[in-house]
Amino acid sequence: MNKNLRKQLWMAFLIALGFVLSPILRVPGMAPMQHFINVIAAVTVGPVGAFIVALLINIMRMMFLAISPLAITGSVFGAALSGIFFVKIKKPWGAAVGEWIGTGIIGSLLSYPVMALIMGVPEIGWLTYVPGFLAGTLSGGLLGLFFVHIMAKKEFFKQMMEEVLK
Repeated sequence: MNKNLRKQLWMAFLIALGFVLSPILRVPGMAPMQHFINVIAAVTVGPVGAFIVALLINIMRMMFLAISPLAITGSVFGAALSGIFFVKIKKPWGAAVGEWIGTGIIGSLLSYPVMALIMGVPEIGWLTYVPGFLAGTLSGGLLGLFFVHIMAKKEFFKQMMEEVLK
């Protein structure tokens, strides 16, 4: 199978899986399954692919599940940074660390202006979203890291990871 086609099909699968899992395995204020998907996407399709997967999952969640714009700020930075850290460090744990920093810190802090200025929720503070985002991304990121560790033993998954590192 053509590498680009395989990559696109895998991204479509991750988008569908992320969309389906997010409302089922959701904790109020947290979306650990999004962070689980971000880590998997980062190691299999790289930074740009992971960003696209996260963005499309959350656009769909906003359109069909009435989720706030926090879905986007709470995932795309983590997905991209997860992919960047994986490529730089060349270890799956780098993807998890990138997810934790990108979502848990950067995404949570950037959620304040989105909610305060765009959505008109002025009574919140800059650090309002940090605890929930950190808890969600830590749990989902660890679960993703565990999944990657198991799947890295499978040839197709290992091959996708190696292609990202080339």
